[in-house]
Amino acid sequence: MALQFKIQLTGIEKPPVWRRVLVADQVTLDVFHQVIQAAFGWENCHLYRFSQLAWKSDPIYKIPDEYDDQTVRDSRVVKLSEIFIRPNQTFTYLYDFGDDWIHHIILEEISDEKITRPLCIDGKSACPPEDCGGPPRYSNLIEVLNDPKHPEHKHLRKWLGLRKGEQWDVNAFDINAANVRCSKIFFA
Repeated sequence: MALQFKIQLTGIEKPPVWRRVLVADQVTLDVFHQVIQAAFGWENCHLYRFSQLAWKSDPIYKIPDEYDDQTVRDSRVVKLSEIFIRPNQTFTYLYDFGDDWIHHIILEEISDEKITRPLCIDGKSACPPEDCGGPPRYSNLIEVLNDPKHPEHKHLRKWLGLRKGEQWDVNAFDINAANVRCSKIFFA
């Protein structure tokens, strides 16, 4: 079966950042993490966890480590079908425990379709760059980039790798690029 999810970053409203993906119901949460990374364009260089309510939930689903002090279920073995059983269920995906990128996940549809790779079928807006400081700092980054007289303007343009005349487009979303990244993830 295929599950259709809408995944939206919280704390960013103007414009909102979201992706809609199709995923096989038998993949693990760890593979789903990889799908989210690919669909958004994150670089997969930070820790993650799934839970009902971000930080305030038990159990959490992640790759266990020696620092765990609450109920942890291994995301490499828990399948989506164990958690998502009916449309409109919600869950939370937290990526980068410093920047705290909280993603609201909603299961929109369940179909009998058989899929062997994830597919990004829709989305909106550019994914914030890694390590920019989370939603409040991302908003500040956009302000600075839009103000050539700001003292940090040149530094942040260089940090983002923007060439002369190139702008950071908060509305940019390339579904083809998202699907090229997603196509590298195979379901067993």
